[in-house]
Amino acid sequence: MAPEHLVAVVGATGTGKSALALDLAEEVVRTGRSAEIIGADAMQLYRGMDIGTAKVPAGERRGIRHHLLDVLEVADEASVADYQAMARAAVDDVVARGGVPILVGGSGLYVSSVLYDFRFPPRDADVRARLEADLDRDGVARLAARLRALDPAAADAIGDANGRRIVRALEVMELTGEPFGSGLPDAEALWRPTVAVGLAAPRAELVARLDARVAEMWRRGIVDEVSSLLPRGLERGVTASRAIGYAQAIDQLHGRSSEPEAIERTAALTRRYARRQVGWFRRYPDVAWFPADIDGSAAATAHVLARLPRLG
Repeated sequence: MAPEHLVAVVGATGTGKSALALDLAEEVVRTGRSAEIIGADAMQLYRGMDIGTAKVPAGERRGIRHHLLDVLEVADEASVADYQAMARAAVDDVVARGGVPILVGGSGLYVSSVLYDFRFPPRDADVRARLEADLDRDGVARLAARLRALDPAAADAIGDANGRRIVRALEVMELTGEPFGSGLPDAEALWRPTVAVGLAAPRAELVARLDARVAEMWRRGIVDEVSSLLPRGLERGVTASRAIGYAQAIDQLHGRSSEPEAIERTAALTRRYARRQVGWFRRYPDVAWFPADIDGSAAATAHVLARLPRLG
C-alpha cells in the first residue's frame, strides 16, 4: 500500500468505532508516522451537541488531532455535499503532511461521500418547495409511502421518519427520472485507495448496549444540554433539531412527553437507526469485519497496520 491510503472505521452506533480509531492512531504514531481522525458523524458537526452524539471529549482524544467536530452552529443546515468537500480537504491535508487519515463515523451517506467517487444529483428549488409543502400538508408518513412505492431500496436506506431526506429522494427522482437508490454508493470506484475495517456485534448484544447508552445520555444531562442549545437556535435548525435524542429531549422540555417516554422513544429510534447502519455498511465490498470487543479491536488494529507502508 502507498502512503496516501485512507483508513476507514465503520459500523453501527455503539460498537466502539471512536475508541478503535484512537487505538489505531496511537499505534500508527508508534511506528513513527502521524495520524489524524476525520469525523463522519452528521450530528457531531454541531457545536454543543456532545452528550447525545457520543462526541469524544477534547480531554480524552489522547493528543490525536480531530477534524470535523464542532464546525456548525445548531441553527445551520448540514449538507452532505458540503461535508464531502470539507472531509476530502482534511484528508488531503493530512496526507500532504505525511500523516495517515482515519475516517470514522456511522453516518452512512457521509462516509460514502468520502470513500467513493460519489457525485451529487441535481437540485431544483421549485420542485423542492412543492415537495416540502406536501410534507407539511400530508406528513412524513404519506411521503415515505410515496417513496416506498417508487423506490423501495431508497425507502429502506432512508427510513420512514427522515422527512428532509425523503423530500430529497423524491426531488432527485422527479428531476432525473431514475430511482434515487441508483445514485446511492454501493460498490462504486473508490475516491482514493482505502483500507476499511468494521465493528459488529450480535443483535441482542447491540440492543442492550444501545439501550444502556440512551439511559446514560439522560443521566449525563442531555435535557440540560438541549435547554442550553435552545437559545442558540436548536429548534430552528433543520438538521440538528431532528437528531435522535435531541428531538425527544425538546419534547420533554416542552411537556409533550414525559422523561420515560422520551427515553423509550429515543431508544426505539436508535435501535432502528442501528439496523439501517448495519444494512448500509454491509453493502461495502472491501470492509474487513471484526467483533465489537477488545479482541476484535486488537485484530482490526493489526489488520490495518499490516497494510500501511513501513518507514524506511
